[in-house]
Amino acid sequence: MAQWDALVDAALAGLASKSLLRATRPIALPPPPALPETFPGPGPWDRAGVEIRLDRATLHQWLAEACCLAFSLHGLFIGTFGLGGEASGQEELGEKLILFSGNDYMGLSSHPAIREAAAKAAQEYGMGPRGSALICGYTSYHKLVEESLAELKKKEDCLLCPTGFSANMAVMTALGSISSLLAVGRKPTGDERIAIFSDALNHASIIDGIRLVERQQEAVTFVYKHCDMSHLDFLLSSCSIEKKVVVTDSLFSMDGDFAPLPELVELRRKYGFLLVIDDAHGTLVCGDNGGGAPELFDCENEIDISVGTLSKAAGCLGGFVACSTRWKRLIQSRGRSFIFSTALPVPVVASVHAALHVSRKEQWRRSLVWKHVQYFASLTKLDITSPIISIVVGSEEAALRAGRHMLRSGFHVTPIRPPTVPPNSCRLRITLSASHSSDDIKRLVDALAPWLPGKHAKQSFSKGHAEQSFGTSSKL
Repeated sequence: MAQWDALVDAALAGLASKSLLRATRPIALPPPPALPETFPGPGPWDRAGVEIRLDRATLHQWLAEACCLAFSLHGLFIGTFGLGGEASGQEELGEKLILFSGNDYMGLSSHPAIREAAAKAAQEYGMGPRGSALICGYTSYHKLVEESLAELKKKEDCLLCPTGFSANMAVMTALGSISSLLAVGRKPTGDERIAIFSDALNHASIIDGIRLVERQQEAVTFVYKHCDMSHLDFLLSSCSIEKKVVVTDSLFSMDGDFAPLPELVELRRKYGFLLVIDDAHGTLVCGDNGGGAPELFDCENEIDISVGTLSKAAGCLGGFVACSTRWKRLIQSRGRSFIFSTALPVPVVASVHAALHVSRKEQWRRSLVWKHVQYFASLTKLDITSPIISIVVGSEEAALRAGRHMLRSGFHVTPIRPPTVPPNSCRLRITLSASHSSDDIKRLVDALAPWLPGKHAKQSFSKGHAEQSFGTSSKL
């Protein structure tokens, strides 16, 4: 990737000539205490991550949504909770639910080590310095976590961000800035812009970042059909712009399928594009060491920039960009969502540091997640490849009825509706966690029986979502 290294170096030189290069200066804090205790198997604290309660008012309000939608669609009032032949009237329901709609895949959010790390840091430092990372919000704790994440992702460096959303936005805006910096005092011409090739089902943060750089006339964007490498190959071969970038989710949050990383790597070798992935749902979950989808597919060295989140499998909060040091310098100098956001509080960063340690030591958690995936597949006969399971039910009314049924069965499974997904592809999105038990999963599958197996066509989703996100053409 010598071409991209040269481009970034030229952009950095331009910033340096104008005294616009920015760097973090860590405020020194005493190192965290001794490494936290880890455990050989699940403990009672794990249930706190999946056993939740709703107050009765919230519970009944949620149940009533299906009735309200039926009235708006059909002009028919069916009773306080009655719908589709079900009994009307107040239902007696337990307030305790099993959560199957979160993203705490490793079950770390309730781990004693994470709790203790956050509490001790809060007692010592409060929330820590409050300001952006470039002013005063960056501490030696932040630096320690960046070093741990760089090691996990097999990258030279890492930049810690307030959220995964801001991390993707910062990468996209920094990318776009290259064409402006090299144009020097004028808008880049069409051939001088960056060509961004984006999967049709990429996360909203990627889409918003792309739209921003397009508005700045710094990039031209092409959308390829979901995971369709033939379509991507065609678009790449048809594009005369020299500076090409391919960006994709590694594990897609609504369908639960993986990007074809080995095929993307082959195309990268063919065309020399920059490969950027959002490994939000793969980090700590995939690979023997939790390195994410690139480790799973043995292509870590072929990924140029790996974006991730700390609010899913890490059980905490935050985002990060694992990359080379030159890319980090550019992103922290031109990534507006990083520059103008307050840095993560020290207790959160301390909890992330503990979570990364626990993930390394308690590898049984990762194994258990994938055992749950296999168990769910064996019970349902569904072809699933990850802890994200999408049960498409169709209309909003159908989704709300399904969600209500799951609530009545004792499960928190949120119906996913427009604008998150296109009309008539509403679904139940189920996520599996190391904190779940086999009995939890068996009872969940029993409750899902009316929608299993494959009664609703899932394959219609890709086209609909692509049209919703990007329009029907191959350009954004």
